[in-house]
Amino acid sequence: MQQNWKADFPVFAQFPDMVYLDSAATSQKPAAVIAAEAAYYREANANPLRGLYDLSVRATDAYENAREAVRGFIGAASAREIVFTRNATESLNLIAYSWGRSELHSGDEILVAISEHHSNMLPWQSLARETGAALHYLECDSSGVYTEEALRAALTPNTKIFAIAQISNVFGRISAIADFARICHENGTLIVCDGAQSVPHIPVNVQALDVDFLAFSGHKMFAPMGIGVLYGKEALLRKMPPFLYGGEMIEYVTREGAEYAELPHKFEAGTVNVGGAVGLHAAIDYVNAVGFAEIVRREDALTAFAVQEMRQIPHVTIIGGDDPAAHHGIVTFAVDGVHPHDIAAIFDSDSIAIRAGHHCAQPLHQHIGVSSTARMSLAFYNDEQDVEKFVDTLKTVRRRMGFER
Repeated sequence: MQQNWKADFPVFAQFPDMVYLDSAATSQKPAAVIAAEAAYYREANANPLRGLYDLSVRATDAYENAREAVRGFIGAASAREIVFTRNATESLNLIAYSWGRSELHSGDEILVAISEHHSNMLPWQSLARETGAALHYLECDSSGVYTEEALRAALTPNTKIFAIAQISNVFGRISAIADFARICHENGTLIVCDGAQSVPHIPVNVQALDVDFLAFSGHKMFAPMGIGVLYGKEALLRKMPPFLYGGEMIEYVTREGAEYAELPHKFEAGTVNVGGAVGLHAAIDYVNAVGFAEIVRREDALTAFAVQEMRQIPHVTIIGGDDPAAHHGIVTFAVDGVHPHDIAAIFDSDSIAIRAGHHCAQPLHQHIGVSSTARMSLAFYNDEQDVEKFVDTLKTVRRRMGFER
């Protein structure tokens, strides 16, 4: 871990004493991404897709080149399967709104993993209420493990869709998505995967996983905020009605109706976020230049180092167990007698950024019997010194809250 990747990220020069351990919430942005987005607005800013003049053509090319970069990055079969959204949340809502409202009916069933982020839970709750479909939850064990046997037992002939994250934003555990997809498809069930925590950190190939839908956000993978991706198998997207209506998603409009644009544009109403897409393209180029071999190696080594140190500290409980191999860049924890908000405040006083609360996963916290937790999350730009400072502060939390030890 000798490479100083922080040098690529201007925020660390601006705040040299800061230890940033909240990358699961949002990642920092490399200079290359900031420069690419700024260059677009300086050199190619125009409304794309419909303009016939040079600047609009440049904007269109930049936007569609970003789509092709995403296609290659996640291994999609066609750029028609890549829909740009604002974030993973919007992508998941798009699936529930468009696919769900046209395909689900009373008597159908929706299955959702209990550990899901609210973004991959609330749309399905709403859909169940509106369609009369039944909503069921697949429960994990205390370590966050979902088994094939439990999935098979939960599926019924009426289960139309199963929603699960590839990496939990609380446990940091990787689920066996390819195996789950195979089981779902054998049952005639679609699978939607939340890739918000996986796409930035491990290689993801949607064809190898055979997921029907995958959602992720740019801002968690070094790209700007406000740009996200929905991947969907082309045959499914073709059958789905538009999510939003207005400019750019139509071929022509009459007084009586409209003919919608071809994929993927029928899901991208209004003026699109070209600058964000350009930034996402630059982030993909940056990740590819670093390489997932380096990213995975660093993040796994740092996570293991953190877990090994934390499990030696009295009164500290690691959520999901203290096996270093079970956590990938995310370590959620509790300290006996100390509220997570107080834990985070103590870390902040030492210029260490961590997150406290329920991490948009309240049903999971209820399931494992805790109201809230603290979370540290890593990216490859972190180093051993960051983890050492984190551990040093963690050792002092109870003392600084007035406990003897």
